[in-house]
Amino acid sequence: MNTTSTLNPDSIPAVHRYSDRHTLAAALAGQVADDLRTAIAERGAASLVVSGGSTPQPFFAGLSRESLGWDQVTVTLADERWVPTEHEASNERLVRRTLITGKASKATLIGLKTPEETPEQGRKPCEQALAAISRPFDVVVLGMGGDGHTASLFPDAPELPAGLDLTSEDTCLAVRPPDAPHPRMSLTLKALLDSRRLILHITGEQKWQVYQRALQHGQAEELPIRAVLRSGRVEVWWAP
Repeated sequence: MNTTSTLNPDSIPAVHRYSDRHTLAAALAGQVADDLRTAIAERGAASLVVSGGSTPQPFFAGLSRESLGWDQVTVTLADERWVPTEHEASNERLVRRTLITGKASKATLIGLKTPEETPEQGRKPCEQALAAISRPFDVVVLGMGGDGHTASLFPDAPELPAGLDLTSEDTCLAVRPPDAPHPRMSLTLKALLDSRRLILHITGEQKWQVYQRALQHGQAEELPIRAVLRSGRVEVWWAP
């Protein structure tokens, strides 16, 4: 992978723009629900990878109200902080409270936090748990930080080159970003790209400007979201 390349004009992501975040969340929930229904109809099961943070919560709420065969859906996370699942910083806790509820309460959630003391010790158990999900994933919904990180592929993390390595056979890796309060478990770039639909869900002018920077020439190590954009497979969903 050429980490200093720029986007091929034919690979610039399609952008779905909405006037406000509520409208965006509702439209995205409808699209993802349709994708899950299609997967169930065609393959008898569906998979969804989601991200944490405040941005996806209205989307989660809308998706949890959609009628579909939730007992045939497996949900997992793009990344997780290495904290107990009841900790307020846990992405699993967030997803259980905002998505795996209502109609979606029958879905299976495979978390990335294991009983092991460190994410390094937990990586193999995570790999084993994720192996239960057929690939490619049906839908992956990513977020993006103001520093251009996605999942837990942080620009200053020493593990970033391994996370961006498209020749790696690993599905997940332990990450210790120097400026983040907790160590992490993250899906690798290769695993995230192994999806039928890949979505970058962002809101606000600041993140729009980061996205615009990421479209420009530069290293993926500077803005890791560049590695996703340069795959030519992602679509962007955005509202101010």
